[in-house]
Amino acid sequence: MDKWTEMQVFAESVKRGSFSAAGRQLNLSPSAISKLLSRLESRLGVRLINRTTRSLSLTEGGERYFKRCLEILTDIESAEDSLTSFVREPTGTLRINSTQGFAKHQLLEVMAEFQERYPRLTLELQITGQAVDLIDEGVDLAIRLGELRDTSLVGRKLGESRRLVCASPQYLKARGRPTRPSDLLDHDCLRLSTSDLFNQWHFSSATGPELVNVQGHFVTDNVDVLHEYARLGGGIVRLSAFMVAKDIAAGRLEPLLTDYHIERQLIYAVYPHRRHLPAKVRVLLEYLTEKFSPKPPWS
Repeated sequence: MDKWTEMQVFAESVKRGSFSAAGRQLNLSPSAISKLLSRLESRLGVRLINRTTRSLSLTEGGERYFKRCLEILTDIESAEDSLTSFVREPTGTLRINSTQGFAKHQLLEVMAEFQERYPRLTLELQITGQAVDLIDEGVDLAIRLGELRDTSLVGRKLGESRRLVCASPQYLKARGRPTRPSDLLDHDCLRLSTSDLFNQWHFSSATGPELVNVQGHFVTDNVDVLHEYARLGGGIVRLSAFMVAKDIAAGRLEPLLTDYHIERQLIYAVYPHRRHLPAKVRVLLEYLTEKFSPKPPWS
């Protein structure tokens, strides 16, 4: 078997964390992958992977080889992508990473049309709450919210989303409507257990900035749960407009404290630096820009 295939199987096994997961991706049986990697280790004279019944872990030599494999496989892909002007239609697997909220409320709604335009692409959507290493995870493009801090990535701004404080009509009927930020301390505000910053609500007005460390009797580790619980009347929530704009338009939620300025979230599509932008990434960037810029659907 050629060295390129060996590298691909090795890298995929490491990224997926198991032979069975790598096999599903590569259409190979776990036993075939195990035998191939054993031959690779025998040829190199170095153990690359420590195997247990439940997990795989890299040896020191395996870590070094994995890093070089990723670089070489990326170079091969870039070489092929440099010829995209001669190819009518992008093909292959397009791996996208996104937060759950943006994927559910915005991304999924536009991806069906994208697949109709490019039927030879296979989409793999990864949902994570934390930023992942795009190269290590084999991600082609990710949606990132907030300021970009990773200088190894190229970012294209797709838009901005205001954060809105809102509650359901039934909650407001039962508990009343806050008229200034400090009133929130007398209300049940819905909080996130995984981020203290999420529960620090910033406001500004002509009188200056104001910070409220909100409190309440409901906390979760999932933003989508906060959204749904607010719609059910569970309390006051602060979420991005891309999540709640439709609920506000339909009357399921009502915006609060609209005389105050609340910070906006920047939304970026990011991808690793490459000499040649793969055709599949280029067409997705163009499509997302078409759908979300310059005026996003939630504005």
